Amino acid sequence: MKGRFFLDTNIFVYSFDKTARDKQQKSQELIKLSLKTGLGYVSFQVIQEFFNVASRKFEVPMPLLNSKEYLDKVFMQLEVVYPDSDFMKTGLDIASTTGYPFYDSLIISAALKAGCDILYTEDLQDGQQVRSLTISNPFIR
Repeated sequence: MKGRFFLDTNIFVYSFDKTARDKQQKSQELIKLSLKTGLGYVSFQVIQEFFNVASRKFEVPMPLLNSKEYLDKVFMQLEVVYPDSDFMKTGLDIASTTGYPFYDSLIISAALKAGCDILYTEDLQDGQQVRSLTISNPFIR
């Protein structure tokens, strides 16, 4: 891995999923690589989505104190992309040209804003090129 990469919400969710061991292991590897190299990026949206899932949909919901600890030890150690008007406009452009839903397009917009080469996600078309970004499903490799 040479360039910047973006981690979608599902990477963080799978890192806690003991029912999908292969996906859990791959997710944990990507998160560790992000923390070690400083090349991993997330967006404010990813952080919000993760904590929504962790507090409401995990088999055992993540307690608030654990959420704060995870925020400090993981998310705040990564590069975080925050929204602005250009970011939103790019998301709208991407939605109109790719047909992806708006929130998925915002993830792509954030990865582009960060200058990432790869977007790791299970939710979009593996191998698709959107501008300078390649979408990669890490669970099929």
